[in-house]
Amino acid sequence: MKTARMLIILVLTLCMCVGVANADFTFGEPTNLARLAGSGTIYGGYISPDGLSVYFGAIRAGGYGSYDIWVVLRETTDDDWGAPVNLGPTVNTAYSEYPTNISADGLSLYIGEYNSPRPGGYGSYDIWVTTRETTDDDWGEPVNLGPMVNSAYGEIASVISTDGLSLYVQSNRPGTFGGTDIWVATRETTDDDWGEPVNLGSTVNSSSSSWDAGGSTDGLALFFDSTRPGGYGNWDVWMVTRPTTSDPWGSPVNLGSAINTSANDWWPSISRDGSTFYFLRQGSGIWQAPIIPIVDLNRDGIVDSADMCIIVDHWGEDYPLCDIGPMPWGDGIVDVQDLIVLAEHLFEEIPPAE
Repeated sequence: MKTARMLIILVLTLCMCVGVANADFTFGEPTNLARLAGSGTIYGGYISPDGLSVYFGAIRAGGYGSYDIWVVLRETTDDDWGAPVNLGPTVNTAYSEYPTNISADGLSLYIGEYNSPRPGGYGSYDIWVTTRETTDDDWGEPVNLGPMVNSAYGEIASVISTDGLSLYVQSNRPGTFGGTDIWVATRETTDDDWGEPVNLGSTVNSSSSSWDAGGSTDGLALFFDSTRPGGYGNWDVWMVTRPTTSDPWGSPVNLGSAINTSANDWWPSISRDGSTFYFLRQGSGIWQAPIIPIVDLNRDGIVDSADMCIIVDHWGEDYPLCDIGPMPWGDGIVDVQDLIVLAEHLFEEIPPAE
């Protein structure tokens, strides 16, 4: 709180003018991490909340079926990744498995099926979950999420929210707007059963297919794949946001050419702190890109008091162009969180966009 007061005082002292706000976030240069998975097509590519594990589905020597789930580990976020390790025959079978998401505590791994549904399901493809007591333990026998989440149709992938109370499911069950839509199942507590999935509606879903949703830890941003018009390839990554978790999702926005290409770009996920975006690119594996808040609000080449003035001018408003914290997409209100992000870059010189 002391830091926050000092920042506000500093702003009120320096703020002598108001400029035109152009805040947002952008992506840095994506880095190809395909070496983590080796050659060939992979599915999944989800990083654990602590940033020390990446789970993916691939056909590799030493597997148990067509597609198996593998993991690569590192000791710290500054270390190199180790060699891929198969999760073993408890999780993998003679059928095809791939990871769809991992819970915030790292103790539940959600599993999808690819072109080879394992026995015991309810439809053409089901969602399963494997759990473990601690992050040092082995994964247990996968359990089907049951007939409330799974149906006689196909549930292709799922993403669990940070609080464990919402499960985003991709399904072609009746009620879809396109070939495959994103649905959400909820529960009151993590000990309760899942309720019946509800379609996210025609704002998020469309006559085109939508799937592979990846949510931010604050619950205010949802990234997903879609074949809808306006993209750069067949499958592109799109984003929707909302001011609070009680509000409906806004209109989808394409992530642009920094992420999307003429190839299929899909399977989005995001780091716990919102600073790194992960995705798959068809034919070249796992990629990561930094998410960079735009803090030079008036685009004059330097972060200074003029930019602070712009934030103060919209203090307390739901003004997305100045809403840059605590995550790069903001939290629905211009406040001290945004000022803190800007202060971290104070007096930096920002080269003009090319």
